[in-house]
Amino acid sequence: MSITLTHTPAVGAPTTLALSDRLVWTDEHAWQAPQMATDYGTQGDLMVHVRARNAGRPITLEGQESAAWMTLAQVQALQAWADMPGAQFTLHLRGLDRTVMFDATEGAAIDARPLWPLLDGEQTADMPMQPTLKFIEI
Repeated sequence: MSITLTHTPAVGAPTTLALSDRLVWTDEHAWQAPQMATDYGTQGDLMVHVRARNAGRPITLEGQESAAWMTLAQVQALQAWADMPGAQFTLHLRGLDRTVMFDATEGAAIDARPLWPLLDGEQTADMPMQPTLKFIEI
């Protein structure tokens, strides 16, 4: 299955960027909708408070040293999208469309490292990068 990220501007045609289907969703099973909190009443009874979250699921997609590389040009295109305040995107992942935003709540939403060290001036648009992309489902 392919992974895509689509931006639909208020005016104009949507733009879709194909991402590698080898990106690993590292926090796929680290989130659940129900949240619980416990407290004790004045009589010492345990009170359990449960609520369901409707949004806010983190989606972190990571490339590996041996797979899911992106070009520097793709990383720069994603960075331009991440720099748009409040922009929403459609992430097609695991056969489902999810409405997401880039998640910069704990640092940068995009991190990409070259696969090997390069001298200044040796970088090209097709240089392979190992990406980490952080989204939050809204």
